[in-house]
Amino acid sequence: MLCHADPVTVTWRHLPAPAREIAVAAAEAVEAAGVRDQEAYETSVGRLAGAERSGLVLGAVVRLLLEETHPDGLAGDDVRQVLERCVRSAAGWRPDVDPHVVLVLLAGALGVYDPGDDDAPPDPAAVARHAPLLVADLLAVTGRPLDNYLTAAFAEIERTERHD
Repeated sequence: MLCHADPVTVTWRHLPAPAREIAVAAAEAVEAAGVRDQEAYETSVGRLAGAERSGLVLGAVVRLLLEETHPDGLAGDDVRQVLERCVRSAAGWRPDVDPHVVLVLLAGALGVYDPGDDDAPPDPAAVARHAPLLVADLLAVTGRPLDNYLTAAFAEIERTERHD
């Protein structure tokens, strides 16, 4: 269990304001997706779309969730199942869900997406509208709260930036 391997001494709630805003908006969007609250979802994804680096944070959360839900790795069929489950679940209340954007999010989280090879890469607003749907879907599989994944994602991003 990647998110529970090491004790984390600082949660995302103690991060600088811009990072905390991403975490709060992501948490609200994922919660709204879980209960299918259109109004709350629109408000929170609007904030996510305007927050620089929210895609990086949500991508890290998706990767952590994929690693936890598929500890032996993901095959093509696994990716297809996650994609289909997420899109079908979301389509009932989000008719604008775009399978291509969800696939890009999955591929990006796995490190196999190159926007230069995509004729129509999703913009930050599309990422903000779709990432919480994918996160909510994956969280439903784990049955765990988002907070641990957000904390781990921010810690991972910080480690990466410190080493670069």
